[in-house]
Amino acid sequence: MSPITLFEKLWHRHAVLNTDDGQTLLYIDLQLINEVTSPQAFDALRMNGLSPWRVDSVLATADHNVPTKDRLKGITDNIARRQVQALEQNCAEFNLTLFGMDDHRQGILHVIGPEQGFTLPGMSIVCGDSHTTTHGAFAALAFGIGTSEIEHVLATQCLSMKKLKSMRVTINGKLDPYITSKDLALALIGKIGTAGATGYAIEFAGSTVESMSMEARMTLCNLAIEAGARCAMVAFDDTTAAYIRVKPMAPTGQRWSDAERYWRTLCSDQGAVFDAEIRMDAGSIKSHVTWGTSPEMVVDIDGCVPSPQEEHDPVKRHSIDRALKYMDLQPGTAIRDIVLDKVFIGSCTNSRIEDLRLAASVVAGKKVAKNIKQALVVPGSGLIKKQAESELLDRVFIDAGFEWRDAGCSMCLGMNEDRLTAGERCASTSNRNFEGRQGPGGRTHLVSPAMAAAAAIAGHFVDVGEV
Repeated sequence: MSPITLFEKLWHRHAVLNTDDGQTLLYIDLQLINEVTSPQAFDALRMNGLSPWRVDSVLATADHNVPTKDRLKGITDNIARRQVQALEQNCAEFNLTLFGMDDHRQGILHVIGPEQGFTLPGMSIVCGDSHTTTHGAFAALAFGIGTSEIEHVLATQCLSMKKLKSMRVTINGKLDPYITSKDLALALIGKIGTAGATGYAIEFAGSTVESMSMEARMTLCNLAIEAGARCAMVAFDDTTAAYIRVKPMAPTGQRWSDAERYWRTLCSDQGAVFDAEIRMDAGSIKSHVTWGTSPEMVVDIDGCVPSPQEEHDPVKRHSIDRALKYMDLQPGTAIRDIVLDKVFIGSCTNSRIEDLRLAASVVAGKKVAKNIKQALVVPGSGLIKKQAESELLDRVFIDAGFEWRDAGCSMCLGMNEDRLTAGERCASTSNRNFEGRQGPGGRTHLVSPAMAAAAAIAGHFVDVGEV
């Protein structure tokens, strides 16, 4: 048998049927459900007289628009409140697992899935959220789906889609201090663009990836969607096993032994051929900061805002010009000279305990700059918040002038009270910097937790080592 890639192994494992039109019917092991993209799917189930095929394959929680402050007062926004109530009612009606707002395990789906051990190697995982790619860090086939597809998976446990091409991104070398997988991901997106991996499944490989923690790998896979990839993955190894073994939902005893025996095969075979190959040198990567309204509009900390006149492609030149107007930036402005109004540390990209520890190490003993109107730290789950508080990280942030919040998506997409007002500029550890993403007229710069923390102290972007 010819050597094959990890993606092909996962695809073949879940293929139920290959149809004449080039589609494959895939079996889905786990579906994650939130309050925003699921209500219509449940309504469609009822209209068609259907019920979930496998109730134990679903994990639900409200994360997008839950409040991260004064949660006991409830949700003030009427639409958000109705969405959360609908999720609670749907899960009760169909007997689905729900981590409610009063559950200490509640949090962002792409954080609590791995945290609880629902996410396991070899699985196929879907969610009505594009950043489901995060779970691929566990050698899983994970991707976002639409509302009609949510209904389809609930009812049939299957999903029809066209097979993707495979891309390997090999990263070798040692990262400098305070340079993270977030910087690597932004550097990759800057290199290939937001459409560079369209139609592909990315496998991250190389010595840098092998030495990463699971948290760092999740960040890398999380942002693959911003390069256009439908899914991303990292091969199973000892790091994966050590992370999973202690999780509440992980198999035990003989079930663990049997599972691990299979999991050890979840890597690309020697000699497997990929449709595309990209290589990166981790040692050359600096802290990265987006300047525009797309993740591909990014430079490192020593860079400057580009000029539209330097771009020969008229479509790209128009995009740069529009982005500069929206972001209120002038060509040639040094990234270090960009002054900020707010700082947000959180989201499914960078809200795990490792991210909070890193940010806390930067701000310890310092104070947030006077020009920063608000600096938020939003843990990815109630358990992460509890862990951080046991390590006194909350005190480090609060003493420095940050606000310490409850778990949720928060200012990543501005669907609760945590948002920017028009014209406000924010250093954000989230994943998208589209126009209005964090609030109408808000201006978002994507950065790592280390850079966000350093920028909060300096009041502008700065080399983290200088802080």
